[in-house]
Amino acid sequence: MSSMFRALQHPNYRLWAAGALVSNVGTWMQRVAQDWLVLTQLTNHDGAAVGITTGLQFLPILLLGPYAGLLGDRLDKRKLLLATQTAMGLLALVQGVLVLTGVAQLWHIYAIALLLGVASAFDAPPRQAFVSELVGRADVPNAVALNSASFNLARLAGPGVAGVLIGLIGTGWVFMLNAATFLGVLFSLTRLRVDLLHRTPPLARGKGQIIAGVRYVRTEPRILLILVMAGLVGTFTLNFQVTNALMAADVFHTGADAYGLLGSIQAIGTLGGALLAARRKQPRLTLLVGAAVGLGVSTIVAAAMPGYVSYAVVLVFVGVTALTFLNSANTIVQLTTKPQYRGRVLALYMAVIQGGTPIGAPLVGWLANAVGTRWAVLAGGLAALAAGAVGIWALARWGEGTLREQVRAVWAERRAARAAAALASPRTPDAGPPSGVPASPPAHDGGPAPRPATAPDPDAAAEPLASRPRLSRPLPRRSPAPTTGSHPAVAPKN
Repeated sequence: MSSMFRALQHPNYRLWAAGALVSNVGTWMQRVAQDWLVLTQLTNHDGAAVGITTGLQFLPILLLGPYAGLLGDRLDKRKLLLATQTAMGLLALVQGVLVLTGVAQLWHIYAIALLLGVASAFDAPPRQAFVSELVGRADVPNAVALNSASFNLARLAGPGVAGVLIGLIGTGWVFMLNAATFLGVLFSLTRLRVDLLHRTPPLARGKGQIIAGVRYVRTEPRILLILVMAGLVGTFTLNFQVTNALMAADVFHTGADAYGLLGSIQAIGTLGGALLAARRKQPRLTLLVGAAVGLGVSTIVAAAMPGYVSYAVVLVFVGVTALTFLNSANTIVQLTTKPQYRGRVLALYMAVIQGGTPIGAPLVGWLANAVGTRWAVLAGGLAALAAGAVGIWALARWGEGTLREQVRAVWAERRAARAAAALASPRTPDAGPPSGVPASPPAHDGGPAPRPATAPDPDAAAEPLASRPRLSRPLPRRSPAPTTGSHPAVAPKN
């Protein structure tokens, strides 16, 4: 199987991915229908109301995320996901009934959004960590990327389908269809082969375990840096659910179908970014920082686009950079965190990447009402640039010479690979070392020593980031990666 899709060799992952794809299509359909319902049917194009609805849906993960992560470490993740997915399906059903019977009011939508947020808060950390139980540790980065691809493939189809269906049958039936799609992920969860799961031992009950998770993060500079950057981007930049609706309705004066199409066009970029990520064995911090800068620049350019078509084209680049940032952050956090802390750390990550939305989404809506939608989009771009600046500062300050050393490490790996290939090629006994390989080790100036010219360690690709040095000290020679154990990854539904 191609290395891009190697996680699909696991039967449990194939089953999970199929069910999640169906459910994710419904989720994106509901998001578009919900925003359009609030913007055009329950209010008179009130951007702040759309922002409040989005904010309420993400507020619980900010408040309940740490406890939800602790439950993810303690309980059977599969059973916990069965409960949360069922709850979200029932809420979608109630929302559809309210709209179809003509009794839906704005406060109803606010209440359902809040309850959906509660269910999502308890769903997200175990769902993020569950994929590591579906695949082996070596396939965690690929599974993370394929989950992103699945999610964005659904995002590619969902908004466009929702825009068409809203015009044909109305928002109420879109909510009902989303409720039906939850059956797909529930079916996959019940059909998984438990004997093939790579389970981690559950955490025993004890006092102060949430605080212990926070203290652990404080000792890990890589994770701390990612949480700060993700907080800025998640709070102020990733509000396209609000800004695209406002740009479509108020700036370009289009309908629900054009709004849905914007989401699908942006998903082209995110899907492309996910497929590119699936080819990488491990992302680097430099890629994360570069993606933040690229996201900021592309978002600012989008804010200045004069027409609907040009705005839509730039959204492709916004999608690529946003997905690269999110995938890199998620993968580094998953592979850097010790297994016994994984649920709690992922809960903190989800809290900052999504929990900032209750602050950012209403603020973006208010800013759009006060000074214009384009300024709200521009503010999101500036926030991403600020996150990139924080990353550059941290790499330069915490790890003296970190950027240079990472580049040198890449070249050292390439030299070792060339040397191994040359040693494997036939040559005469006394011909001396092959071209390009010195007879004795070269002098070393304090940076990371190049690897010996031997065949690559087959387990090197599975080396966890946790075994790498922190930013606060120079990078030492790598130690061999462990050959057993399992690691988590990310799963679909956001």
